[in-house]
Amino acid sequence: METTMKSHEIRARAVERCREKRILIPTLAQQKDPSLIPEAVTRRMPDIDIQDVDPLNLFRITWYNDPTSHGFGKVNAFELPPELTGVETRIVGLIGRHFPTGTHKVGAAFGCLVPRLVHGEFDPIDQVAVWPSTGNYCRGGAFDSALLGCHAVAILPEEMSQERFRWLENIGAEVFATPGCESNVKEIFDKCWDLRATRPEAVIFNQFDEFGNYLWHWSVTGAAVEDWLGQHAGPNGRLAGWVGATGSGGTLAAGDYLKGRFPGVTITAAEALQCPTLLACGFGGHRIEGIGDKHVPWIHNVRTTDVVTAIDDEATMRLMRLFNEEVGRDLLADRGVSDAVIGRLDDLGISSICNLLAAIKTAKYYDLGPDDILVTSFTDSVEMYRTRLDEMNEAHGAYTATDAAIDFERRLLGATTDHLRELTYRDRRAIHNFKYFTWVEQQGRSVEELEELWNPSFWTNLTDGVPEWDEAINKFNADTGVLDLLDQGKGT
Repeated sequence: METTMKSHEIRARAVERCREKRILIPTLAQQKDPSLIPEAVTRRMPDIDIQDVDPLNLFRITWYNDPTSHGFGKVNAFELPPELTGVETRIVGLIGRHFPTGTHKVGAAFGCLVPRLVHGEFDPIDQVAVWPSTGNYCRGGAFDSALLGCHAVAILPEEMSQERFRWLENIGAEVFATPGCESNVKEIFDKCWDLRATRPEAVIFNQFDEFGNYLWHWSVTGAAVEDWLGQHAGPNGRLAGWVGATGSGGTLAAGDYLKGRFPGVTITAAEALQCPTLLACGFGGHRIEGIGDKHVPWIHNVRTTDVVTAIDDEATMRLMRLFNEEVGRDLLADRGVSDAVIGRLDDLGISSICNLLAAIKTAKYYDLGPDDILVTSFTDSVEMYRTRLDEMNEAHGAYTATDAAIDFERRLLGATTDHLRELTYRDRRAIHNFKYFTWVEQQGRSVEELEELWNPSFWTNLTDGVPEWDEAINKFNADTGVLDLLDQGKGT
């Protein structure tokens, strides 16, 4: 009874805070289909910049933002031609830069925060939201926290790009820079334990083990791919697979959604060659920012993963130069890549290029043809990495036409199927078992919980609970009365 009363009281405080801040929470149904968004919201959207810390930008946590009209349109996706990829297979990336914060990770943060908020498990007035991350997720969490007017703590490795740190400073987050690079996830977890011990008001929203991350991508990202296919696949188009970097394991959930709807779909999980954890129980530092390694995320449904492949971080860095330096773009134009495609290559940040290369490897491994479609996510854009381009120019000199020709031939057209493994049942089981060393020995999970994750019915039961999210959100919104205030013209 005490716990129930406490949750009831916390929820009441959250309702009051959202009423005060005029925060209306979108449902998953609205994030999947913006036509369901109330007119009281949509009529205000053209006057709000997508990067503004404005509560209505919660409704822009969707793949459907139209950057031109500032309203909603079709799924934001970018199909790359064979002239660029070197394969006949249709490779398509959902574009993350058109989300608030410039990356889809704000969706994962939403998925972790909102269920706790509407069920009375997080008090935005007296508690502190802690967002452990390798970069983009903590920005999404800080954004959501700023909307609620609650204090945010961002934890990320000290070697991440300066753009991330400047962004977090500007939004007012408290920042802890932990030792190492994107593969140093344990150090992030260690800081979480430190905060648990020293700051009882801290609530940890850990994207690596919170199923809200998985469920947001399963529901919203998976459905966006399905919608895109319905519009663009054509009469002979066939979804062959979903490709995602391991990272927190969240985007791989979209593959689980698609497997349930398209027979024969494969899931490829990509990681850095310099830290091939899934491929070879490997370890090490790497430069593919945003995909932490040296562990298997708790929310990664390993049993459904078909392929693991490791991408050389040198390839991603060189291709970022090819895609964004003037001589690189000139080379691509000479090789037949259209101006329209070249003009959009800045949609791909470092991990996006990693996903692209993993898709090319998958296409070559499975001998996929022109009717086959591989879909991935282009997590963020080059805007998070301009300083990296400056650093490479300083370290290696100006990018030349010869550099561009070599990188195009070797890194794209010459991509091979090395460092790729198609998983057997025993391979999957071994990767699943590897979770033990992080989650049971270090993070306090039980062996029984670990074994339950191997059971397919666990994941079915998990996704069966998705409709309850929207029921709880609708009830919470009704209690805040914010929609009525917006209808009366009293909102933001």
